[in-house]
Amino acid sequence: MSRYEAVDNLHRCVADLETALKTFTNFLPGLRLLVARVFELPPVMKGNEHDPVRKIAVKQHLAQPALDLALRHYLRLFIQHQSESLSTKAAVRLPGALCFAASPEESRLVHQHIDNINSLKQRLEQIITVESGVPSEERFEFVHTHLKGLITLNAYRTITLLDAADSLHFGWANKHIIKNVTREEMLEKLNKSVKAGRAMAPWTREEWAEKLSDEIALLNSLPASAKLKIKRPVKVQPIARVWNKQQQKQTQLACPSPLLILCPDATSVPKLGELLNYDADNVVHKFKPQAKTLYTLIPRLHLYSDIEV
Repeated sequence: MSRYEAVDNLHRCVADLETALKTFTNFLPGLRLLVARVFELPPVMKGNEHDPVRKIAVKQHLAQPALDLALRHYLRLFIQHQSESLSTKAAVRLPGALCFAASPEESRLVHQHIDNINSLKQRLEQIITVESGVPSEERFEFVHTHLKGLITLNAYRTITLLDAADSLHFGWANKHIIKNVTREEMLEKLNKSVKAGRAMAPWTREEWAEKLSDEIALLNSLPASAKLKIKRPVKVQPIARVWNKQQQKQTQLACPSPLLILCPDATSVPKLGELLNYDADNVVHKFKPQAKTLYTLIPRLHLYSDIEV
């Protein structure tokens, strides 16, 4: 696919997504709201995106005010939809849940809306990350050249719909993303950067090329038995734990947006818990397995090895 076709598809997809979201947020208030509870988190200001998060104060909203916040949240795709002082590099999160009474026909329509919205969100991500042919380091510029102000973190985020839940509790997850990688994969990545011939601040082009060469040499110096892992820290994020009594099963879900829960009637509303303030100094781990020792290899890539160099 040509870059021109990708740009055309990008505009069409975002336009369709905006229309679908507006149609859905106009439809949803027509259902009978049973319970609404959302938790407003402090905004991330420009320049503070990489500050360590030790404490998060939560502000709870209930009933109609909670629904109003949720509807605005679902529609937020562009920086124009928020204050100019807020960071565009940090996703705005609004954990919580909205419970509606829905007849079989209403339930079918809600599923239809959500399936369409989530398909468009996945399609948008496919266009930007694959069909555009744009390397990851150039995607921000590509997106904002053709769709100024689009917040991809918000645009990609799907809406979670549940048909049944007996209880819903909220909490915080603070962990690492760990991924096994091969030496060949990492060498390919570094060699692509060399061929691109660009500099990375604060280095000059020559200094950056030399740094890449040193990283390639470091990888090649490892014994064949060395295991490599990407261990990238993820900032603390809100989660929901959904309990289904019939299945005797608890499911943990990321909860950056209010979950939608459809209930046959008012007697089947799930028990909703609260999201408490986050305090990193008072986190208690029920079980924390002993991790294997890893040694830092290339810090900027969060690359580790089980062998010390």
